[in-house]
Amino acid sequence: QVHLAESGGGLVQIGDSLTLSCVASGATDSAYAVGWFRQAPEKEREFVAAINYNGLRREYVASVEGRFTISRQNHKNMIFLQMDDLNPEDTAIYYCAARTQAALGSSYLRTSDYAYWGQGTQVTVSS
Repeated sequence: QVHLAESGGGLVQIGDSLTLSCVASGATDSAYAVGWFRQAPEKEREFVAAINYNGLRREYVASVEGRFTISRQNHKNMIFLQMDDLNPEDTAIYYCAARTQAALGSSYLRTSDYAYWGQGTQVTVSS
């Protein structure tokens, strides 16, 4: 069992930057790939970014490519999402999620590809 806890959300202005953090606890001795998802009001939870265990592979949804950066520090059991040039369409609750495999493979876009989830952190971009 892996427990995830996000932090770092908040209210920002258009064009601002924000870094979300996710700390993992529990069965962290196992290697696992991690993803960030977000859910805006009245919308489905959507994939944002993912990273494999060794950090060499990173994937992003097209709408955040070039603005968001996912990274991780395995020795601290932490995963980060650096978000730059934020806009109102980025407003959502952001969730950290972990797979039970170290690799992303071909299935990393769906919520069902991830076994563990955090409670989420709210990001609001004011216009």
